Amino acid sequence: MSKIAWVTGAGTGIGEAAAIGLAQDGYTIVLTGRRREPLEDVAARITAAGGEAVVETGDLGKAADVQRIVDAIQARFGRLDLLVSNAGLNIVERDWKRISPEGIETLINGNLFSAFYCARAVLPMMRAQGGGQMIHTASMAGRFVSPMSGPGYAASKHAVVAMSHSINMEECGNGIRSTSLCPGEVNTPILDKRPNKLTPEQRAEMVQPEDCANMIRYIAAQPPHVCINEVLITPTRNRGYLAAQARPL
Repeated sequence: MSKIAWVTGAGTGIGEAAAIGLAQDGYTIVLTGRRREPLEDVAARITAAGGEAVVETGDLGKAADVQRIVDAIQARFGRLDLLVSNAGLNIVERDWKRISPEGIETLINGNLFSAFYCARAVLPMMRAQGGGQMIHTASMAGRFVSPMSGPGYAASKHAVVAMSHSINMEECGNGIRSTSLCPGEVNTPILDKRPNKLTPEQRAEMVQPEDCANMIRYIAAQPPHVCINEVLITPTRNRGYLAAQARPL
């Protein structure tokens, strides 16, 4: 039986590219997101290429939805080898002058609660099978605070990084490994939520979803005795660094 990978936020961007890449590596893919149509499209492309994929929709900011999906994975496959916890979002009105209680709730639910609920739900299955792997899409904003991402996004992604490291601290004796993947600017649909729109040329210079997917595939390919705790991946032309150089000292 092939290894089983559950990819969240799998309808677009990094999740979509990771799901397709992992299927090429022989994984059976469980695709999750809130919208069925893009997930079905990814599943169709995987199966057309000779892979296997199933769709399980849900709102990962709700613990009951997460548990329902994990129960379905357990019932159908009896195991889970890899969780790619990639669901995440940002909002337009993200700075302290404009952020609302509803915006804060959206960011924490979409970025932190979703990752926490998924990790908690899969741990019993991974413990029982004697091992497993998690890769959490955090962000460069999960390591370095920047006004560009906004306080809610930065806080939630910092928490995801801390959560991932805590899994290794508590679960390494059970053969469970966790990686926080911290990309800088990536050309994904989340950029459409930027207050200032970006040009195609700017987006082309960014890290692309396939670049992150290739890193996810590399991490997933490591032998069970190797844990890659954290990875920071950024564009060579890092716009944050270039802006800092342009400011007078």
